[in-house]
Amino acid sequence: MYFADRRDAGRQLAARLKHLKGSGVVVLGLPRGGVPVAAEVAHVLGAPMDVCLVRKLGVPFQPELGMGAIGEGGVRVINDEVVRATRVPPDALAEVEAREREVLESRARHYRGGREPLGLEGRTVLVVDDGVATGSTARAACRIARARGAARVVFAVPVAPHDWAARLGADADDLVCLHTPWHFYAIGQFYADFSQTDDDEVVACLEEALARPVTIHRAPPGHALPEDREADVRAGPLVLRGQLTVPADALGIVVFAHGSGSSRHSPRNRFVAAGLSRAGLGTLLFDLLTEAEETDRANVFDTDLLARRLTDATGWLREQPEARGLAIGYFGASTGAAAALWAAAEPRARIAAVVSRGGRPDLAGPRLPEVTAPTLLIVGGHDESVLDLNRDAQARLRCENKLEVVPGATHLFEEPGTLEKVTELARDWFTGHMAPAAHTAARR
Repeated sequence: MYFADRRDAGRQLAARLKHLKGSGVVVLGLPRGGVPVAAEVAHVLGAPMDVCLVRKLGVPFQPELGMGAIGEGGVRVINDEVVRATRVPPDALAEVEAREREVLESRARHYRGGREPLGLEGRTVLVVDDGVATGSTARAACRIARARGAARVVFAVPVAPHDWAARLGADADDLVCLHTPWHFYAIGQFYADFSQTDDDEVVACLEEALARPVTIHRAPPGHALPEDREADVRAGPLVLRGQLTVPADALGIVVFAHGSGSSRHSPRNRFVAAGLSRAGLGTLLFDLLTEAEETDRANVFDTDLLARRLTDATGWLREQPEARGLAIGYFGASTGAAAALWAAAEPRARIAAVVSRGGRPDLAGPRLPEVTAPTLLIVGGHDESVLDLNRDAQARLRCENKLEVVPGATHLFEEPGTLEKVTELARDWFTGHMAPAAHTAARR
């Protein structure tokens, strides 16, 4: 059991989302169970809140099993796999959809009391639910936000199956989840109290949110707000998808190398990236492999290949107008840390600093003594096998280096406060080695 009730889940989730406070984010709760969770998140972030109306399309003879979902604006997501497996005919699907559409429109009038939906145009939208099961409702909600003009969509839940990111695909720009257990049967198994949320509670949550003051986003004096842009990162003949964020007065740029089975959408790396951005650092998150390459697990653990991609991406980054003249650092997670160290060991790498989170620096093997960039190794105190590997790897490093152990943390730093600690350590390491003097050294 992870949560006492939905309010408790919302408070815990809000702690993971504090980097969005003051960013002008709009919080959307999924009725009905997601609304109390979203209410706590919106309260902590000082953000405006609305509902994102989505209706699950349940299989006629098994309503709890979702075969799709619909939402405002005519959005429709169908889970073809479930439809095929349950042999639901088109006319039965259409009947369920028409019935749910009537309910959706009725609830929109009831929940908002005649108010217009909050405007989402050009804003970051945080969609919140009490958990993910099949993912159909989550995908529909993200598409609704996008269709209403959201510039960026973040989907956040307290708990979801271990493969939840794959279920949502690319419908969200960022995914945040506190717990992703392997043995997942139903959302309610992780709540002590998972009693049904009624319409009156939804209305009460929205009215409470309307009565609260909203935190208005302003840039610190003398600092421009960072701008995100989707980027086509060139790596030899390939084009890899990425996201580049560079404040106007950035100290430097940190390039993220994700671990096996992850991507530029990694919620943990994005959490750290947001913290670095607040400290005046630019960030580049990109996919080290194409979708076709990811199907071959050998590529995922090919440190040489991943390091070459990282080196190519760094060369591409140095040519971008907003990056010219800035120091560049590497943040590597899990197996991505080996790629970061391997690439940093290249004679002409000119990397200002490297940070490894729960990394496998041992996979960089003979390259470790050749790394010249100051290197910080961060390992969870309960990640004993990886901790031993990091200690052995540290002994082979000849550059400035440090090993930080985060008490109580396991390999994925899922425990409350542990990812925040990683962010603080990485922030201090990068800012300490990307000062003006470090810039000069990096450009020689």
